[in-house]
Amino acid sequence: MIKQAVKEDVLTLAELAMQMWKDSTVSELTDSFADIIESENAVCFLAYCGKPIGFAQCQLRHDYVEGTQTSPVGYLEGIFIKEEFRRQGYAEELLLACEKWAKEKGCTEFASDCEINNHGSLAFHLKMGFTEANRIICFRKDIGNAASFL
Repeated sequence: MIKQAVKEDVLTLAELAMQMWKDSTVSELTDSFADIIESENAVCFLAYCGKPIGFAQCQLRHDYVEGTQTSPVGYLEGIFIKEEFRRQGYAEELLLACEKWAKEKGCTEFASDCEINNHGSLAFHLKMGFTEANRIICFRKDIGNAASFL
């Protein structure tokens, strides 16, 4: 069963999301999901198999989204299913709920991303009909105490 999350679900969402976004805290995620649930431009869905087993978060993006031609674009921000429930169709059901929501918001395109070394996510996206738009490598460097190259 898939249901749209409501404010009473923020702790459940946060606890599930902690298993995917390990650098976040439950408190940070609870606050974030509370804001998402209140937003007109974002939504979360929960998957149940007697108990909550996964979630998906999507939103409308009005900025440029790699590989797209329209705006807004529905964007899958995150999707997670507990390991013992994977490969049973729950992620596909969550994705379909997100796509339906985006269509109802006027979107004609839906996008997503994953880390370059997340082969499981890449396989899921390709299986669900996504096409790869681009690959990038992001860089950063500290400049506060860096030596001058001039």
